[in-house]
Amino acid sequence: MSWSARPPRWLVIACAGVLGLSACSGSGSAAPTVGTPTSSAATKATTSAAPAVAPDLARFYRQKLAWSGCGGGFQCARLSVPIDYAQPAGGSIQLALLRLPAGGRRMGSLVINPGGPGGSGVAYARAARAVISDQVRERYDVVGFDPRGVGDSAPLKCLTDAQTDQFVAADPTPDTPAEITATVTLFKQLAARCKAGGGELLAHVSTRDAARDLDVLRAALGERKLTYLGKSYGTFLGATYADLFPRNVGRMVLDGVLDPALTPEQVNLGQAKGFEQATRAFVADCTTSSSCPLGSTVDGGMQRLRDLLRQLDTAPLPTGDPSRPLTEGLGSLGVAVAMYDPGYWPTLREALASAFGGDGAELLRLADAYTDRNSDGHYANNQNTVIYAVNCLDRPDSGGLPAVERTVKEFSAQAPTWGAFLAWSELPCDYWPVKGTSAPGPISASGSGPIVLVGTTRDPATPYQWAVNLSKELANGHLITYVGDGHTAYLRGSSCVDDAVDAYLLRGAVPKAGLTCH
Repeated sequence: MSWSARPPRWLVIACAGVLGLSACSGSGSAAPTVGTPTSSAATKATTSAAPAVAPDLARFYRQKLAWSGCGGGFQCARLSVPIDYAQPAGGSIQLALLRLPAGGRRMGSLVINPGGPGGSGVAYARAARAVISDQVRERYDVVGFDPRGVGDSAPLKCLTDAQTDQFVAADPTPDTPAEITATVTLFKQLAARCKAGGGELLAHVSTRDAARDLDVLRAALGERKLTYLGKSYGTFLGATYADLFPRNVGRMVLDGVLDPALTPEQVNLGQAKGFEQATRAFVADCTTSSSCPLGSTVDGGMQRLRDLLRQLDTAPLPTGDPSRPLTEGLGSLGVAVAMYDPGYWPTLREALASAFGGDGAELLRLADAYTDRNSDGHYANNQNTVIYAVNCLDRPDSGGLPAVERTVKEFSAQAPTWGAFLAWSELPCDYWPVKGTSAPGPISASGSGPIVLVGTTRDPATPYQWAVNLSKELANGHLITYVGDGHTAYLRGSSCVDDAVDAYLLRGAVPKAGLTCH
């Protein structure tokens, strides 16, 4: 099971920030590129005269959205996009949209993405009143969309709820021949089931495809420029959009940054080290309490936690549900989810105390929160499998089992608690039925307006260095540093971060160089 670079739904709604799309900002009055993307390498040659909409895409770019009320002051609509942009005359799909109209004098539209891959922008927009400042909501329509293959946008159908239960509970760190065989079989089954249920769309759910959908959405909203605030994986989507359509970038904020230049191995190692750092911070906090179930020292507490997870590999704990004992896989997810926000560290401490006492129910509830599993056994969305469908197209990896077995040792040396877990997450793409053609590489988005990035120094899922890297790769990148714990920073307690992001979205004020917030 690979980490999702996004908080689970309950943490997203509670504390994560948003991104936005505004009317005219950034690059002045130049006409936006419509329908014909460029890339960083070609941007300088195309910025003087933007091409007109490609004739075979005109019907998509010129569509009018039919908004209708869908409860709570929100409006819903559908957006038509081609399945394959190389053959737009072929089949099309409908993307689900949700909008919260501006509360006052409207500046434009604010398009949001919570991350993933696999996060629902519709569900995130439903939480707009909690995750976007009052000042920004006063001036912008907040618009969320489910990316292709996700949620209510032609969702990929790979696993049933029962099969997903089996998948997320599986051994994440196989260390015997029998366990390795079982893991390979599981990943092959996932690939085969996605091939059977994914249809034509399975080959067209890459981030590049989603970024092209984003430009169709911009046009359908009547916006000349895209103002966007993306969280986590949403930063990769935003950066990809900026690479394809640099002249269409308005005010763009990327919070919790994925570096597009990283290989799959570098991403997984970075996350392993990030979760290791975050876990040590949690344990250090825990040891300040006399009731800490991990003991009184950080190193001792980390070892005690590793021993618990190792014990779950061979002796899962009862949870009150005979069909769902707490396995190593579920226990790992239960611990990991609390690393996204220190506000949940007390909950994890209690869950660990129960687990050491022989009861895995509380850790199971945390794992279910991570995977968006409801109490009735139904998963709220398909994010647990869509993450592979997107990642295997974006960052194809052909190293196979030998490469994974090598990286297990390398990762574990640098991240003893999480290294093996993240090393094994490289394997599924080796069996994926659709081979991706993308390759990691730096994005400069030359010709774009200012792009603001926010990096958190102890972010587990998107390490701070990734934000530093992308800020340097972008031709017009501006970094805000948040010194703190948890995943992402906007609207998570730092007025310094919030004020800087709001000033940029509302007035176009670029943060001062080297801005550091606490």
